[in-house]
Amino acid sequence: MTLRIRAALLAPLIAILPLAAQAADPPATPGAVVAQAPANAWHAIPAQDLLVMTIEGGKKLVIQLAPQFGPHHVANIRTLATAHWWDGTSINRVQENYVVQWGDATEKKPLPGGLAPTSPADYVQPLGAMKARLTRLPYPDPYAPATGFVDGWPVAMDGSGEGAGAWLPHCYGMIGVGRNMSPDAGTGAELYTVIGQAPRQLDRNIAVVGRIVEGMSALTSLPRGSGELGFYTEAERKLPIISVRLASDLPQAEQPHFQVMDTTSASFADYLRLRANRKDDFYDRPAGGVDLCNAPVPVRRAP
Repeated sequence: MTLRIRAALLAPLIAILPLAAQAADPPATPGAVVAQAPANAWHAIPAQDLLVMTIEGGKKLVIQLAPQFGPHHVANIRTLATAHWWDGTSINRVQENYVVQWGDATEKKPLPGGLAPTSPADYVQPLGAMKARLTRLPYPDPYAPATGFVDGWPVAMDGSGEGAGAWLPHCYGMIGVGRNMSPDAGTGAELYTVIGQAPRQLDRNIAVVGRIVEGMSALTSLPRGSGELGFYTEAERKLPIISVRLASDLPQAEQPHFQVMDTTSASFADYLRLRANRKDDFYDRPAGGVDLCNAPVPVRRAP
């Protein structure tokens, strides 16, 4: 067979090779979408919205605050951090499949001046006042008439119009404010994070003011408290908190820099679609839906 004839016979096969290679590529996954998202699909998180907590052993947690959803509580948290109020306090409660809680175990440490008054009215904020585009989650939610994402945050809503109220849900890793019986709404000095299945029944009953964006495993790996509601007993050791600082108050070289995915971007739309409809090498049956807490907004260290 001449070289010319052999080349003619092979030409159709060579033309098919790129298509075959393309077909062999693994299907897209939510993780792949996040990894491949362009730079313009990410927004920087302001340093004044990041809280750095250092616990015994030098382990650090980074918390993103949500001032648009808890303006009075977040203002108080900033004041407490600036006053170094949490230094020397402790993690006092670790309840299995529920929460980790920290603050002053004695409840006698004087609070700094200038804290804003809070009330249950702070739990829900007007959606129309946020001046941010809403990305709806088109699936039913048992705890709210509507859900979606605003300015990089998961939100539940009591309606869909300009007058609708919005609140942050009790999803895994979200930060709430401990309080006594209503109408007390807490100052922000006592905080907790969800470490188990989302206790959404707490929504609109407690202020939710942020989320942990790094270091969650330092809390989930702690020994569970044996006291009522998972509080540590006097015989159990409470983990000391070394310091809590706003990132903006740290030296420039020590400031963490994080980005959150733009929840109005094409990348986030792809991410949501794949969270609801997984069909890759592992999944045989797409769920056809996803709940608000099972579609966490991607957050990353700034490249």
